[in-house]
Amino acid sequence: METVVVGMSGGVDSSVAAYLLKEKGYNVIGLFMRNWDATLNNDIEGNPTLNNNICPQEEDYNDALAVCNELNIPLHRVDFIKEYWDNVFSYFLKELKLGRTPNPDLMCNKYIKFDLFLKEAYKLGAKYVATGHYARMQDGKLLRGIDSNKDQTYFLAQVPKENFQNIIFPVGDLTKDEVRKIAAKIHLKTANKKDSTGICFIGERNFQKFLHNYLQPNPGNIEDVETKEVIGRHTGLMNYTIGQRRNVGLSGDLKRHYVCGKDVKNNILYVAFGEDNKYLESDSCIIDNINFISEERPEKCSAKFRYRSEDIPVTLKYLDDDTIEVSYPTKAKSVTPGQACVLYLGEECLGSGIIKTVKKDGKKLWYL
Repeated sequence: METVVVGMSGGVDSSVAAYLLKEKGYNVIGLFMRNWDATLNNDIEGNPTLNNNICPQEEDYNDALAVCNELNIPLHRVDFIKEYWDNVFSYFLKELKLGRTPNPDLMCNKYIKFDLFLKEAYKLGAKYVATGHYARMQDGKLLRGIDSNKDQTYFLAQVPKENFQNIIFPVGDLTKDEVRKIAAKIHLKTANKKDSTGICFIGERNFQKFLHNYLQPNPGNIEDVETKEVIGRHTGLMNYTIGQRRNVGLSGDLKRHYVCGKDVKNNILYVAFGEDNKYLESDSCIIDNINFISEERPEKCSAKFRYRSEDIPVTLKYLDDDTIEVSYPTKAKSVTPGQACVLYLGEECLGSGIIKTVKKDGKKLWYL
């Protein structure tokens, strides 16, 4: 009987993944990882400050334990709090300071879930490791999950190819509705549990208030991108994303507007007015930190610039081993430095890079 270690998150997806593998005859072992100490935060000077909220990870652990007891499989627990801080959260804070928009979920998968977690699973005797991600592995290729609305290959695109060697995605061939129906049919505690959102392992929080525990707020001017007129004050560039239309802070102004850029050096937030999106549009970008999962190196493929964005046809120009120019003449909105550009060839996820600079008509956008 082959042993598979399942990453138990306390959610319905990993619960059903464990059940399906047990039904197939595997020796299933559950492993829960704790990556964030929710009882403690650090203030901007590094001093610990108590957070009196109930720790969501303890609730998740209790749910994972309940499911494992229902399925009659063991559950182990491992802490990666320091490693998560060093490899994921510190990166997140560093990128925010640079005025970029990082995606910590990609780095969590790269450094924690599909690296340290794998090593811990192999210590438990695993031949295979499984997670509840909506993705598929086929002949060494990473494919999109069947449920296009839940496909999570975007978040796996920075994981090194070799780390997928013994990975199983049991729910990748199912839709979310089918997963919940299976969980309900066998009366799993997590059947109707709400999906987690927010920052990976940190959860749902007041984002600005949470960040102020770690980064000193630095208010500055909001300027009209066209006239350079000062039209308001921002609470810190880290609190805004490109394309943001709500809660920008322009009191009393009812005209439609959106965040279109940041000047980190001068601490200016740029806002554009009107119905058009011309200040959000670009036609090429430079990506680095390249990670290819596939052997394919096409000149033409498609790309996602954000998780929920549509695929856009792109042309790739390989500048060197770690830099690619990505062109998209049909134009794309809100391509943002710090975010991932994930490449696809049909159903296959080729890999990704991190957006470094954004261009339009051959020129770098000066406000990004």
